[in-house]
Amino acid sequence: METIYFNVPPFTGNELKYVEEAINSHHICGDNQFCKKCSEWLEKDTGAARVLLTTSGSHALDMAAQLCELKPGDEVILPSYTFSSTANAFALVGATLVFVDILPDTMNIDPDAIERAITDKTKVICAVHYAGVGCDMERICKIAEEHNLILVEDAAHAVLADYNGKRLGTYGRFGCYSFHETKNYSMGEGGAILLNNPEDIEKAEILREKGTDRSRFLLGLVDKYTWRDKGSSYVPSDMNAAYLWAQLQMAHEINNDRLRSWARYYELLTPLKEKGYLELPYIPENSKHNAHMFYIKVDNIDVRTKLSSFLSDREVKTAFHYVPLHSAPAGLKYGRFDSEDKVTTKESERLLRLPMYYGLKDEDVIRVCDGIKAFFEGENK
Repeated sequence: METIYFNVPPFTGNELKYVEEAINSHHICGDNQFCKKCSEWLEKDTGAARVLLTTSGSHALDMAAQLCELKPGDEVILPSYTFSSTANAFALVGATLVFVDILPDTMNIDPDAIERAITDKTKVICAVHYAGVGCDMERICKIAEEHNLILVEDAAHAVLADYNGKRLGTYGRFGCYSFHETKNYSMGEGGAILLNNPEDIEKAEILREKGTDRSRFLLGLVDKYTWRDKGSSYVPSDMNAAYLWAQLQMAHEINNDRLRSWARYYELLTPLKEKGYLELPYIPENSKHNAHMFYIKVDNIDVRTKLSSFLSDREVKTAFHYVPLHSAPAGLKYGRFDSEDKVTTKESERLLRLPMYYGLKDEDVIRVCDGIKAFFEGENK
């Protein structure tokens, strides 16, 4: 029996051609032709003032945290249900992490929990768009504006996803994308920071280019580049960008393919939902998601563990997601959970992610769903 993998990195067919083109150009470092093509495509797609490719989604978040100019003691509100990179970015600049609860329907940060957690030390709200489904940006933007807080969007899952017709990643001052191999569009390791305030562009370019004004030099605006401020090397290789460019050229085809698989899962698993065996993802009316993942929720962690093992025995690979950060050693060291964890831990232990990738065959979706049905209605009984 063939294995159905949890993830297969996207590949469209032109990746090797473009990587070879980058190599033959003798310019394989960053911000050459393919970095520029990708940045321009993303700027056109999102409407952001500037999009800079980075070496990872984590580094995009690191840049955003540094551009927020936080000081030790400043507080950042973020969901506990997220990847460590979200928290690391702010911990690295000395901020105090204030973890809050999520909403059970979308697994996104709870706006009411944000409001309860605000103190006179709060400087930033970081919203994470889980599974490419937008947070309640209308409420969150209003809260940020009322309290004069910087809004950062961790949109690692959310390329080509919208909220109220506007791209996720463009609501806050900074938006952060990921192009890791597990994402809808990939360069192996990579990411991008969306700069939605033109006033941040020059400082971001200096930060990204090892503290120098090399970006201005490449544009011919200065005759030599010099060290201007603190910075690091967040610029990806043009070979990585060449791999990504092949996918951005087919971005909507990839997106539609994933959406078809997502819809097929939903259709085939709805009867099990109606019988009360599991819950399916919820997409709010004002959200246009990108089928980054398809997950189900079962009764508890014990059922999830048994189901995952049951499917693995049938060569179907699944995964669960985050262990809540506030319960991790680093979470206890660098932050606190505000109020009560009513939803985060309980819901995180119920969630199981199913195989989802570009090119997933319909017969494989059927096989996954048949396995889940067998678990609940057949062999597991």
